[in-house]
Amino acid sequence: MDKKIVFFGTPEFAVSILEGLINEGFNVTAAFTQTDKPKGRGNRVQMSPVKEYALVHGIPVYQPRTLRDAEVLDGIEAMSPDMIVVAAYGKIFPQRLLDIPEYGCINVHGSLLPSYRGAAPVQRSIINGETRTGVTIMRMDAGCDTGDMIAKAVIPIPDDMNCGELFFEMGRVGSALLNETVPRIFDGTAEYEPQDGEAATYSPKIEKSELSLDFQKPAKKLHDLIRGVYPLLVCGCVQHGAKGARGLRIAKTVVCEGEGEPGTVIKADPKSGDLIVACGEGALNIRELIPEGKQKMSSADYIRGRQISETDTLWII
Repeated sequence: MDKKIVFFGTPEFAVSILEGLINEGFNVTAAFTQTDKPKGRGNRVQMSPVKEYALVHGIPVYQPRTLRDAEVLDGIEAMSPDMIVVAAYGKIFPQRLLDIPEYGCINVHGSLLPSYRGAAPVQRSIINGETRTGVTIMRMDAGCDTGDMIAKAVIPIPDDMNCGELFFEMGRVGSALLNETVPRIFDGTAEYEPQDGEAATYSPKIEKSELSLDFQKPAKKLHDLIRGVYPLLVCGCVQHGAKGARGLRIAKTVVCEGEGEPGTVIKADPKSGDLIVACGEGALNIRELIPEGKQKMSSADYIRGRQISETDTLWII
């Protein structure tokens, strides 16, 4: 296809969308992504996943610090894109940019709009205990995910799915849906459905303060929070026991039955690996964790190493 597409995206999810466009034969002429940032313990500067993919596939990469700079907008205008495709780019588009492509700026959004507009729809859908979500292809306007909807696909959320796994499924489903939708936009057969603003809900970005585990809360709420942010972020608590206080981050849990003072370890079995903590309602079986200063390990290994035992307590950070 000769029509030119300029792509905007940053994380792994966006790579799935970009890769789908390339594999389908669409003419992607440039990729815009966030600037390189320090990451990890060594604070080493790393490229975004989209930048890494684009460079390997010979796609020119641009990383402006702002999209409101006149020179940046002049440069995009000079590219003469017929369409701009956006997937988790991470910056607001000014009206001048929205007006550049003839066929619009098309966003792949990780929810069934108008539910979960905003920065963290994938994470928030799990945190809120939703059993299904989806992908919406929409034409962007000046609002926050308020533009007309063009296509949707539903994705179930099993109780053991974390946000990394849901992002992967979003990429797979969203890529296929976008590839079906783009030709209809180009040939004029796409239908545009306005959103019902009265039914809109919002999904603000995850704040660090939300990652502290309070075992006074119901086990299901904690389970959904833990899987809702992992592996992008990790929830944590402080373990208190015979060896003093130690930070713990929790990677994987299962909701189970159990009673006791909230935060108390009521079972620590090295054979089964059951590390069960009483909650305000029910109990949480911790299956994988990250001790302070250590790598991720199974609860069974942590118990066998005599690093935790029954009657230890887990407190909010």
